Amino acid sequence: MSGPSLPPGRRVAAVVALVPVLVALALWAFAWPAARTAPRELPLGVAGAPAAIAQVEQRLTQREGAFEIHRYADEAEARDAVEDRTVYGAVVAGDRGPKLLTASAASPAVAQLLRQAMTGQASAAGAPVQVVDVVPASGADPRGAALSASVLPLALAGIATGAAVTLLGLRGVRAAVALTGAAASTGLVAAAITHTLLEVVTGDWWAVAAVFGLSALAVGAGVAGLAALLGRAGLGLGGAVMMLLGNPSSGVSSAPEMLPRPAGMIGQWLPPGAGGSLLRSVSFFDGAAATGPALTLTGWALLGLGAVLLGGALRRRAPGGSPAADRTRTSVPAA
Repeated sequence: MSGPSLPPGRRVAAVVALVPVLVALALWAFAWPAARTAPRELPLGVAGAPAAIAQVEQRLTQREGAFEIHRYADEAEARDAVEDRTVYGAVVAGDRGPKLLTASAASPAVAQLLRQAMTGQASAAGAPVQVVDVVPASGADPRGAALSASVLPLALAGIATGAAVTLLGLRGVRAAVALTGAAASTGLVAAAITHTLLEVVTGDWWAVAAVFGLSALAVGAGVAGLAALLGRAGLGLGGAVMMLLGNPSSGVSSAPEMLPRPAGMIGQWLPPGAGGSLLRSVSFFDGAAATGPALTLTGWALLGLGAVLLGGALRRRAPGGSPAADRTRTSVPAA
């Protein structure tokens, strides 16, 4: 096997020049969304008498573009909207002062933001605010830190699975079976840790395991599929997309509407963000608003597996790409 075409001096220069670029990209990808966290058309409900609602809306719209206001007839309708994940919270205007409905299970960061915003406005108006957490987060993880921390390991597991399948030379049906089996095992292990051991997620155990498994499969199949079509370049591209783009733009630690545009929107199109949203829906909201992220993850998984099968078929048809030739090449020791 011939050595690298570049001389050693140029290879050293390439490493010295490339590493800072990669560090800059990683820092920008992770630090930019965190440094620009703020509500951007965050869905928020208001309910009550028309005159009282008008006053609440006037105060909320002082922060231009921060909230997307949804109007409801009464508290019961607003509560249903929170439970259906249509809004992150709702302000109910009443004779005894405003009542704030939140859902810390949807986003503890947003729930805290709404409490702070309404408390400040109520203090200025001299009226106390009653806060009701309609869908609370797990008592073992009230700030949602453990749930948010689960996104990175799942992304890493998916990337590692896709890379292992590629580097071990698995192709076609064998690669698809390996990816699916590894994702299923990942889902069972993740549910055992987060649901049974740590109790940071609730809901049906098997549904939670299925979400974890589908998330891992979407990442792993996406990475392996790109590698099957593009080779080693596809492996690097898939890992970079999932890690540098998907993870920091997932919005799991806050909310997609809290990230700078278009990071929040892009994050929901990628497996880490879709997986986090689906996990919240299945774990705390009885599956409300689960259709979108479930379709996103399924699409990534199917497209990735399809690309793996297609790549295997194309390699078999290529000259010297038969399974027998592959076995012959791997059995001959390198000189």
